[in-house]
Amino acid sequence: MSEGDILSRIAAYKIREIAEAKARHDLPSLREMARNAPKPRGFRAALEHAKAAKRPGLIAEIKKASPSKGVIRNDFDPPVLARAYEKGGASCLSVLTDTPSFQGAHDDLAEARNATSLPVLRKDFMLEPYQIVESRALGADCILVIMAMLGDDVAHDLLETAHEFGMDALVEVHDETELTRALELGADFIGINNRNLKNFVTDIQTSITLSARVPKTCHVVAESGLSTSDDLSRLTAAGISSFLIGESLMRKADVEMATHELLSGVNMR
Repeated sequence: MSEGDILSRIAAYKIREIAEAKARHDLPSLREMARNAPKPRGFRAALEHAKAAKRPGLIAEIKKASPSKGVIRNDFDPPVLARAYEKGGASCLSVLTDTPSFQGAHDDLAEARNATSLPVLRKDFMLEPYQIVESRALGADCILVIMAMLGDDVAHDLLETAHEFGMDALVEVHDETELTRALELGADFIGINNRNLKNFVTDIQTSITLSARVPKTCHVVAESGLSTSDDLSRLTAAGISSFLIGESLMRKADVEMATHELLSGVNMR
């Protein structure tokens, strides 16, 4: 199954999930819940702060499983993992909340956020503004907008809703076409996914090549295929200071130590 097929399958069950969620909470009541949620923590601001301090800005991911790898970590405890990442030097957290493909849950996000002072990205598949409001109600400080899954009009509406609620929006792209679309929408927080959607191969050169086309006013995050200090040093040499890493750290017995060792070995130039 190609990644395009996987995204189509995910979109199909997300549409069902959204309908079920709306049956539980209509949009007006959900918006009220979002307004009463704890104030957003600055997600992009935390990464900018790390950059200014000449430290790598790590978005450390809490992920139990993946569609291709199955269960990644059996002793999966979001609060424990969140605290380990924070002590290890992470700037932000990313929490998978998708259940069918990643065995995540809404509670994972709330528990991780409550266990630390770090801002949290809700890592899920956003198809309509309702999910953005839901994310804020759950306590998310940032949401992910995956251009490969969306038309420009929907992506625009997602970004607008995120900003309405004071959230950051990380706009994920995989190639030049998606990057152009994102920039035309006014996106200034860009995640470059190093995974090729056609053959699943990851190549960090993708981040290096595409980041050269991103205006300096934007903040770039490199995603996928990153596991060593040398990987991050290579990207910092290209001007990228922020990184999203999950699986390689989630597989370590001592997550705090692994995070610390990864970050301490990065040459920030």
